[in-house]
Amino acid sequence: MTPGAPSPERGVWVSRWGFVLAAAGSAVGLGNIWRFPYIVGENGGGAFVLVYLLCIVFLGLPILVAELGMGRSVQRTPVGAFQLLAGRRSAWVGLGWLGVAVGFLLLSFYSVVAGWMLRYAFLAVSGALSRGGVAEVQQTFGTIAGDGAGSVAGALVFIGLNVAMVGAGIQRGVERWSRILMPALLVLLLGLIGYATTLDGFAVGVAFLFRFDLGALDRGGLLEALGHAFFTLSVGLGGMLTYGSYLPGRSGVVENAVAIVLLDTVVAMLSCLLVFPLAFTFGLPPSEGPGLIFVSLPMAFAQMPAGGFVGAVFFVLLICAALTSGLSMLELAASYFIDERGWTRRQAVTRVGGIIAVLALPCALTGSTEVFGSGFEALVGRSYFDFLVDLVTNWLTPLGGLGFALFVGWRLGPGVRRGQFDEGAPEAVYRGWLAVLRFLAPPAIVLIFLRGIGLL
Repeated sequence: MTPGAPSPERGVWVSRWGFVLAAAGSAVGLGNIWRFPYIVGENGGGAFVLVYLLCIVFLGLPILVAELGMGRSVQRTPVGAFQLLAGRRSAWVGLGWLGVAVGFLLLSFYSVVAGWMLRYAFLAVSGALSRGGVAEVQQTFGTIAGDGAGSVAGALVFIGLNVAMVGAGIQRGVERWSRILMPALLVLLLGLIGYATTLDGFAVGVAFLFRFDLGALDRGGLLEALGHAFFTLSVGLGGMLTYGSYLPGRSGVVENAVAIVLLDTVVAMLSCLLVFPLAFTFGLPPSEGPGLIFVSLPMAFAQMPAGGFVGAVFFVLLICAALTSGLSMLELAASYFIDERGWTRRQAVTRVGGIIAVLALPCALTGSTEVFGSGFEALVGRSYFDFLVDLVTNWLTPLGGLGFALFVGWRLGPGVRRGQFDEGAPEAVYRGWLAVLRFLAPPAIVLIFLRGIGLL
């Protein structure tokens, strides 16, 4: 491959909506289905939602536009993009390397969680989840998380699915499967909400979601809204830059970014309309967190008529969400070797998938071995799995987002930066976007970082 030339293995999005569904799938992930409802639940409902929507418009959307625009303009993935724009020896290139590293690390623990969901889906489909009593269901998560061999197998299956899909290419792999998985996710979600309307707690759940109680929203809630608006769109790590690099040169960045944000927000709100009625019907606290998905809701499924079927549909929904995010993580990690090393897509995806599988082993074995569980916790104060999640979400992701906002806002020349924005956009819109990147996004991301490491 000629240095500086795009790889013939890159590909391009066939349609605008194929790209939007793929990028929205990357953003939606598991966080919008299990995390968003519980942070809404613990921060007062509707008042939190309003603040979150403001944060996503004035923080998440501008950074997303910047990342997509940078990818579209240079037609390269993170490392190559920063090398072209800042120089091969510039310190800014470290942001590209950071994105590649996070792609490996993120999928290594994400695959373990997705593997647990595969196990839950199997138990639900087989009827085992609904046949057991409440006590048995309550113990299921501990059994699954503590089963090292099962956790490894589940993670490997999930990684294998991603390798098969991403290895087929952008058009025949990532785009094709995104056009299948995202509509399937929406259909399953709407179907479950239809079921939720028949439950006694539906009206209470809807009222809770749209209740406007400013008194329940403290400083912690404001920072939580700010943080989720940043994390939910998968910005700051280079994944959206990578997806943007497959856009045709004249594709509208702003309109695509708005569509991605809208779809991501719709899924988050619909998830609340599912989780809250289930929680209130069966007396579950809506602010319970991850335990709501792995313990409390399966307990509810065990008590309801047709609970086995409903539980199976629910966990298939979660797997669809996990896969759409997994595709972008693997593409982010593999794209460097395609663009910069000249590997074929099949070589890059297979080798990167193998490395991620090895990295996933300590995460999968955290609950079953002392080395990565209690032994690791004795050294650093937490298990290996929790340490890696904390490293990626509270340290590396904000660092990448901050660096990206500073690079586009201050380092790029005005001509280059304006060229990355939509040509037909009004000048006032461009200037507002630039002001956010320069003066609003950096301090906001610093606040997110300080909260993540426990200093706020």
